[in-house]
Amino acid sequence: MPLPIDIARDSLEGLSVGDALGAQFFVPGRSVPDLLAGKPPTGPWEWTDDTEMACSVYTEIRDHGHIDRDRLADLFARRCEPYRGYGGGTVVVLHRIRDGQPWAEAAAAGFGGVGSWGNGAAMRVAPLGAYFAGEPDRAAAHAASSAEVTHRHPEAIIGAMAVAVAASHAAGSRGRRCAPAELLDAVEPYLIDGRTAAGIRRARALLGRPVAEAAYELGNGAQVSAQDTVPFTLWAAATFLDDYPGAITACVEAGGDADTTAAIVGGIVAARTGIGARGVPEAWLAAREALPAWVE
Repeated sequence: MPLPIDIARDSLEGLSVGDALGAQFFVPGRSVPDLLAGKPPTGPWEWTDDTEMACSVYTEIRDHGHIDRDRLADLFARRCEPYRGYGGGTVVVLHRIRDGQPWAEAAAAGFGGVGSWGNGAAMRVAPLGAYFAGEPDRAAAHAASSAEVTHRHPEAIIGAMAVAVAASHAAGSRGRRCAPAELLDAVEPYLIDGRTAAGIRRARALLGRPVAEAAYELGNGAQVSAQDTVPFTLWAAATFLDDYPGAITACVEAGGDADTTAAIVGGIVAARTGIGARGVPEAWLAAREALPAWVE
């Protein structure tokens, strides 16, 4: 088994390639049939806020082995480049933090005081889960901490925990068979009743169904919420756990918030597959825009 930080890096590469390739399909003229035929767009593929925030989560884990919410909030705020596609609510929160407001106050103030239930906490967390390979309790706890910095609504926090636990299980299952239902069963103990949890449970019942049907039943991220995003991404990760290109292609085929669904699924699947073979294709990795210099 590789070192935890190497597995986390594989997950980050998978997340960022999925994000960057998914984002290509918001550009007019991109062909989903070509991607389905194994012909992705010509690079370079620029990544979005999904990758930028995931890189901060990764460096926090790499450098410290745990999530410190104060430190992570500062990293998010200082490194935020709004042109990367950040949601308006997140930009407001990060600007308030950068201006000195405590992150707990800034994050809680949004959306009428209930906090955001967007998919942003889930989109960035897979490398954290991969780092805690086979340690789902630790993955879930640190995922919750990483989510609270910007997303205080329980749906968003549960979504982040579910993705982190899935990545932890995917990473811990390297070298052995992992049935699709096993991945979703691993997440079940960490669910708290709500719309995101209900969707994830529905995802298990849809294993074996076509991509279009799963996206129709579970959502494809078009509403940019945890409950509209995480259930489908866990379905896709479980379905294509040993086939990274197939997993990302499924996210693009499903439409909606394809960069974010592909980022989440890519981070989970790459935690198991790594790079090459059935993992992240070297050509796709080369087509992706280089990660920020501070990641290295």
